[in-house]
This record gives sequence, structure tokens and C-alpha cells, in this order.
Amino acid sequence: MKFYALFAAMLLSGGIAFAQNDDPIIMTINGQPVSRSEFEYSYNKNNSEGVIDKKSVDEYVDLFVNYKLKVLAAKEARIDTLSSFKKEFLQYRDQQIRPTMINEADLVAEAHKIYNETRERVIKAGGMVRPAHIMIRLGQKATAEEQEKAKLKADSIYNALADRYVIEKVKNKKVKKLVKGADFAEMARKYSDDKGSAVRGGDISWISKGQTVKAFEETAFSMKKGEISKPVLSEFGYHIIKLEDKQDFFPYDSVKNDILRFIDARGIRERIVDQKLDSIVKTLPAGTDRETILDKKTAELTAKDSNLKYLVQEYHDGLMLYEISNRMVWEKAAKDEKALAAYFAKNKKKYKWEQPRFKGIAYHVKDAADVAAVKKCVKGKPFSEWAELLRNAFNADSVVRIRVEKGIFKEGDNALIDSVVFKKNAKVEKVKDYPIDATFGKILKKGPKEYTDVKALVVADYQDQLEKEWVADLRKKYQFVVDPEVLATVNKH
Repeated sequence: MKFYALFAAMLLSGGIAFAQNDDPIIMTINGQPVSRSEFEYSYNKNNSEGVIDKKSVDEYVDLFVNYKLKVLAAKEARIDTLSSFKKEFLQYRDQQIRPTMINEADLVAEAHKIYNETRERVIKAGGMVRPAHIMIRLGQKATAEEQEKAKLKADSIYNALADRYVIEKVKNKKVKKLVKGADFAEMARKYSDDKGSAVRGGDISWISKGQTVKAFEETAFSMKKGEISKPVLSEFGYHIIKLEDKQDFFPYDSVKNDILRFIDARGIRERIVDQKLDSIVKTLPAGTDRETILDKKTAELTAKDSNLKYLVQEYHDGLMLYEISNRMVWEKAAKDEKALAAYFAKNKKKYKWEQPRFKGIAYHVKDAADVAAVKKCVKGKPFSEWAELLRNAFNADSVVRIRVEKGIFKEGDNALIDSVVFKKNAKVEKVKDYPIDATFGKILKKGPKEYTDVKALVVADYQDQLEKEWVADLRKKYQFVVDPEVLATVNKH
């Protein structure tokens, strides 16, 4: 690695101090120190279990230095001043920092507030009831005969549920005896058309006013615990209701976890954060805003937690790296047609084929006349325009005249091309409604004729070249120094 000797000379007088430092400087890049902990964070994260191409510490140094040099170039390009960069970074920063602005006590206070407001509203409306029911479904367009049939069934079930007295003869005396009605839960499981509640013996669980239809609600809330109603007609049919229980509202402890889940599901946590931030703003000097507070909180937390510090920094630098790499490599390579063509011409041997390719189309038509018409349509035109030309000429309206597969095919890619072009014994499946098959194009025996034939490969290779040239320039432009002694202690202290 460059500058080892220079680094040693620069730090000769500070060797003892470094030996006592818990987090020594492992390298400097353009005069900026990089701590061992930062390097370890990056190395361990990118070489964890499951990473296929794991690097040794020495191997990773070059990758890390290159990364830092690119970030430095991005800073000099003032990418971190772009409004788009700031917006995206602050969104990420907020994801990490905003949740720390509130604690468990804040959430519990909000939960109590929601509980008390809901409890007051429910009690004011009449409290809660826990009904069970047996429903005999009746459609709104039911005939008179269907209505009568449903009513008779509901009455029959109700009569079976009712307690009744019977007269029995005991030792020549008539005795009045109470006979209990049928079990409500069992009758619900057997006869109710509301299958969801039927499996629970008709139990609907707790409801408050406004949660069900008016006829059902009025009856249920007027009943006493344990009472069974006569059949009640609603828009769904007949209901025989049993009131299992009633209460003002749930105890807080029984619904606390549900309220906390509600807070998360409805984004109320974010509202609490906003309220907390606004309350802090009011206590601070004029001109202070939420961003100022979040910036200060970020500084406090990252000073205490190195993992959070490097996580936030990693995202910040990663955003800059993406933008600068896009400018210098990715987008530059993808859009520079002239440079791609030149690169292809210079490196044509890299793209030779072991077997010929067919550059053209395999197509299927309804009318024999379209076989020649297709060829005439694209002949002499740039290959990149064929698809659009054929779509406009043959499939522009609602009638699709041709089916086309366009590309550069090797043997085995397309059965029709295998059979017609490569003269192989291939089974060609007929395309329904398009009985006539044809091909048009040319065979490329040794390799592609132009870079667009293998554009994806050329773009990738040209990007690699730009990347190497860029990194080489950065390494010449910026001085960097690595301390081999500190490097040797990575993950060993």
C-alpha cells in the first residue's frame, strides 16, 4: 500500500499515544483521519456470514479506500448540497432519529388518552353488550312464501328455547313441572345462518351502539343479562338474541396492548413525535425549528452509539456515492453511444461467439401475403426500429395480423429458427390462429457486427473501464496513508 513509510515517519513521535488509544487512526485520506472502529464497522458488515465473496482485511483495504475517495469526490462536486440529496437523506435520518424523541411513558400517556376518550363516548351512548344470536337469513327480495317460511322457522326455534311447564301425573296426582328449553349455543351451531358466529354458539362478542343494524341494536341494548328475545326482523333476516353480558366498558389493562397496536397501525406514533417536537420548539429561542432539534438529537445519539453513527454516515455517503457514480460511470456509459461504439470496435474480439447467431425475427401470420409484406416493411431499416415498424404496419388497430419474436438467437432459443435457419430437426408448435410461419434476418457467424447486438455486455464492460480509470485518477489526485500496525489489530483488540 502507498505511503506506509511516509505515514510511519509522520507518526513516529506519536506512537506511544496511539498505543494507548482505544480507537486509533487506521488511515488518513486527503488529510482526513479514519478511525479503526469505522473501518471495522464497514469491513464486518460487508464480510459477515453468508457473504459469498468474503475478503480478508488486507484485501478489503483497497475497496474501502476507493469508497472513501469516491465520497470525497462527491463532496467536492457539492452533491450533498442538492435539494434532492438533502430530502432523501433527511427522510432516512428521520426514520432513525424521530422514534427516539418519545419513550414508553409518552406512548402509555397516549394510550390512556385514547382509552378515556373512547370509554367516555361508549358509556355516554349506552355502554356495551355481549349478545349471541341465531339468525334465519331472509333476502330483501324474498317472496311472501319465503318470508312466511323464515318466520315459522324462527318461531319454532324460539319456542324450543323457551322454558315451559308441563303437567305430569305422579301417584294419581297432577304435578306442574318446569322443563328447560333447548341449549341456545347448541341450537345456534345447528340452525343459525350466520356461520361465523354459529361456530361460537352464536356469540357476537362485545359491541357498542352504532356497530350493528338498528333493529338488532335496539333489542340487544334493551335486554337483561341472560334474557332471550322473540324473533327480531332486520334487513338480514330474523334474529333470536340472547344477552350474555353487559358492561360500561373494558378495563384498561385488558385493552392496553390493543391500543398500542392501534397507535402503531394508524401512524399515531408520528403524531406524538410531532407534538413532542413542537412542545420543545416552544421552550427554545425564536428561530429554532424541528430540524434544529433533530440535528441536535442526531449528534447526541451518534456521539454515544458508534454503530448508529456509522449507519447514518453510511447512508449519507452511500447517497452521494450513488449520484457521483451515476455521473462518472453508470449513466455516462449507458448514454454515450459514440463511446460505446468505439469501445466495441476496439474490443470486438471479446464478443466473438462459439457458434453462429441469427439476428432477426420469427413471425406467424394469418394471410400468406403478409409473409412478404413483413419482410418488405423492415428490409433495409435499423434493427432497433423493426418492432415499432411492424406494430404500426400490422397491429395498429384492434385486429392483430402478426405475432413476432425479435432478437438475436442462438441454436436452441427458438424452435422455428432452429428448424428454418439452423436446419435442425426441431418440433415447431403452431401458434393458434396464425398458421403460417416465417423468419427474416441474417446469420452472424463469428460474432456481433455492431455494439447494439450485445449492448448490455458492452455497457457493463465500458462501465468497468470507466470505473477503473476514475479510481486511478482519484488515487493520483488525493493522498491516502494506511497504518499497517493498526491495520494488523482489526478485530483483534
